[in-house]
Amino acid sequence: MRRKARGRRRAIPSGPELFYPAGVPRLLLFGPGYTASRIASALEGEGWEVARIGRAEIGDRVAVAGAIAAASHILSSVPPAERDDPVLALHREALAAAPAGWIGYLSSTGVYGDTGGAWVDESAPTGQGRRGARAAADRAWQGLHPAVRVFRLPGIYGPGRSALDRVAAGAGRRLALPAQVFSRVHVDDIVAGVIASLRRGPPGLYNLADDRPSSQNAVIEYACDLAGIAWPPLTALADAGLSPQARAFYTENRRVANGRAKRLLGWVPRYPDYRAGLTALHRDSTR
Repeated sequence: MRRKARGRRRAIPSGPELFYPAGVPRLLLFGPGYTASRIASALEGEGWEVARIGRAEIGDRVAVAGAIAAASHILSSVPPAERDDPVLALHREALAAAPAGWIGYLSSTGVYGDTGGAWVDESAPTGQGRRGARAAADRAWQGLHPAVRVFRLPGIYGPGRSALDRVAAGAGRRLALPAQVFSRVHVDDIVAGVIASLRRGPPGLYNLADDRPSSQNAVIEYACDLAGIAWPPLTALADAGLSPQARAFYTENRRVANGRAKRLLGWVPRYPDYRAGLTALHRDSTR
């Protein structure tokens, strides 16, 4: 049997394809989306084998069970559906019995709900906000396996998905909500935080957020300044024409503390605030 080259992308392994080179770590990734794909690519650059499971493959119980049994590490970035986590609904038993020494789940800081702008850490209660299904999935993953790490993420931005892109498309908004504040994180800092947990730190909960929460208006204004675009006018929330989901976002107000990830994982965000992150994105886009 031929050995696979290190760092190559793999389909779901099954049957004889369960073979991996001795000593090569093997990540099984559920949901190769915007963030998780960057984690996978970074690990492949370090010689890891990565098997990706998307929507087309997730229902193949036999193949997925084989992949779970063969993986040294497992990561899910699949969000919950209306009621259930699709990965757990199909593969809970196989995951609970997985021999993997590390299992990760990308959750959301939306599980904390509205705190009136107060700081929250991983000890804060969950399930009181608009993300009931996400909070239920968060709890389910915590209780699944002793090796689970749950990463709670705030608003994610990065290349092709930031306030710079919104203002360039004429979609930037400033809303008349002077007290509204929230946390965010650059996608590269999520990658760094998850990879740090592969190397050190116990199982458990980790907030991966930047150091300086701020208002959405401040982010839009700075993006406009970088792009040389006039600030959009202030608009009342009721007049903004937002979807119910977008309106619900602005009803929650919180600051997310990241001290646990710093202490236990040795993680420090490369982009500690939106100014650092947007400046780097703008610089890269104009090279």
